[in-house]
Amino acid sequence: MIDPADLMRLAMDKCRAGIAAGQSPFGCAIALENDVLAVEHNTVWATADPTAHAEVNALRAACRRRSTQHLQGAIVATTCEPCPMCMAALHWARVETVYYAATIGDAAAAGFSELALPAADVVRLGGSPVKLVAGLLVDECRELFRAWQAGDGRAY
Repeated sequence: MIDPADLMRLAMDKCRAGIAAGQSPFGCAIALENDVLAVEHNTVWATADPTAHAEVNALRAACRRRSTQHLQGAIVATTCEPCPMCMAALHWARVETVYYAATIGDAAAAGFSELALPAADVVRLGGSPVKLVAGLLVDECRELFRAWQAGDGRAY
């Protein structure tokens, strides 16, 4: 199985590529055993699609690659805590574990319009079996917000 920190570093690299392309500072990577299925960044602005979050983009790519909507046993590394939409999509895809770094509070502090509903609450209230692991490489991922803010500072 791929090390979650290595998977997070892939998500961080993709996030940096997204920032360089003028997108917002979010990245996500999905792996199943030792196979990296997808590494994507947020493309909301590029696609004019409010659902094009990094996690949703990664789920779409991973599911296409596997020709299924279910990713049992998969692990996910995302640079920021999943929003309620993304957490629900991760649940529906039946991923096993989600590792995240920055929090929705960090995203809100960077200027993003976040719903104040923690991913852990979505999991608990929805009865989801998805395991959440917070705080993986959190300082490095918070730095992505600072790098993004040093650019043009757009937020949605």
